[in-house]
Amino acid sequence: MNYKNGCKWPMLLVLLTAFFFTACVNKNNQSQKQEQAPTTASAPPVAQTTTSKNSNKNELLLQENFEEASKPAYAANTIETPSGKWRFDDAMIGTLDDDHKSGTRAIRLRNNGKVAMTFDVTVKGTVTIAMQHAKYGNDGPSSWELWVSINQGASFTQIGKTIKTTNKQLQPASFTANTNKTIRFEIRKVGSDNHRLNIDNIRISLGGGTITPTEPSKPVTDNTNTTASNDDDDDDHLLLGNPSNASTSLTMPDNYLMDKGFYKLSYSSTNSTPNWVSWHISKRDFGKSPRVNDFRPDESLPHDWYRVTHSSYSSSGFDRGHNCPSADRTSSKDANESTFLMTNMIPQAPNHNQHLWSGLEEYTRELVKQGNEVYVLMGSYGTGGVGNRGKIMKIDKKNVNVPANIWKIIVVIPEGKNDLQRIDKNTRVIAVNTPNSNDVNFDWQTYLTSVESIEKATKYKLLSNVPENVRKELIKKVDKGK
Repeated sequence: MNYKNGCKWPMLLVLLTAFFFTACVNKNNQSQKQEQAPTTASAPPVAQTTTSKNSNKNELLLQENFEEASKPAYAANTIETPSGKWRFDDAMIGTLDDDHKSGTRAIRLRNNGKVAMTFDVTVKGTVTIAMQHAKYGNDGPSSWELWVSINQGASFTQIGKTIKTTNKQLQPASFTANTNKTIRFEIRKVGSDNHRLNIDNIRISLGGGTITPTEPSKPVTDNTNTTASNDDDDDDHLLLGNPSNASTSLTMPDNYLMDKGFYKLSYSSTNSTPNWVSWHISKRDFGKSPRVNDFRPDESLPHDWYRVTHSSYSSSGFDRGHNCPSADRTSSKDANESTFLMTNMIPQAPNHNQHLWSGLEEYTRELVKQGNEVYVLMGSYGTGGVGNRGKIMKIDKKNVNVPANIWKIIVVIPEGKNDLQRIDKNTRVIAVNTPNSNDVNFDWQTYLTSVESIEKATKYKLLSNVPENVRKELIKKVDKGK
């Protein structure tokens, strides 16, 4: 009896030892299997970044708040941070009470200061960069832009619109780009003011949408502009739809979406002209700013694209024809200047531009002054127009296409809110399609047509954001004119 009881403890120890050994072996085998399993990350490895997974739909590639870096002066210099090396020019890392920041430090820029990544992030598809911005201390408003490079910093292209910072509290802003190459970003303070600006909490993630808990569902907008930056907002220049599904992807050079703040457009690098330009007009867009007349190349185009200059149309027999007119943007100097970018121009037959088109533009502004707001979409297609020197296919050493036809659609609604919801089957829609020729009839009413006919000519889907049952009725209508 005593012998049997004494054997219980050794036997129990043997069983426990076997259990723990088996458990450890199983756990080790599972770990080895996990280590050997292929990764399923949505992007290739990122060089010189701190990588972590976002718990939602995006993968966070980089985050930087400069809390572990120091740069106490504005002099140009490159500094090391946990995410990589950043180049500061007329910029510093501020730590004062007047620096608006989420922690103890934030970027501070002055004059036309810049802060740029000197390293690349490898992405495939859409990437979103988000950050927060605020005025420094009690300084006045200032503007800034985000620029992107896909060639290791050899050249940069602006993405999104220019942001105006008017708040003392940090506000979120976000931008998206699409590429299958490496990418890096540069923040640029712009304008001639001597105000200072804080930037904090920079984050880069794969995919679109929001990537920070504090970011609102709508991007920050410039309060001095009548434009909203979200396509679902009232007064947005693409409220009624993106006709060609233009994209900011650099892989779509002939349907490249550009946001110029006061209008949006689809650009063709092959034609060196816009495919279409879209804008909203209300009484707020009219003011006392004079015509600046400063035709100039658009430096925001990708570096390897041809840039049309102010002299590209010289002696061609064609006018530098605005899509979004100068007189539609007189609320400020910036607004008027934006219309003189050559990405807003087409070679337009002089009689067409100065008579037929001028009359339609003036009639459109009269509709606004009478208490309406309008959404305007203008485009061109084909090759070969008739100007002062006869029919010509291309100008500027064949770098710029001369369109054969020029069209416009004007959607007219009374001033108010919830514009898209207020468009119905009775909404007035003016559509014209004209030859780009000096021989045109000066009366634009001669060329009234339907949206549907323009769709057939261009292969675009126009007014695509309007409910389909309403859109089907509107695109068939032919306006009666004045």
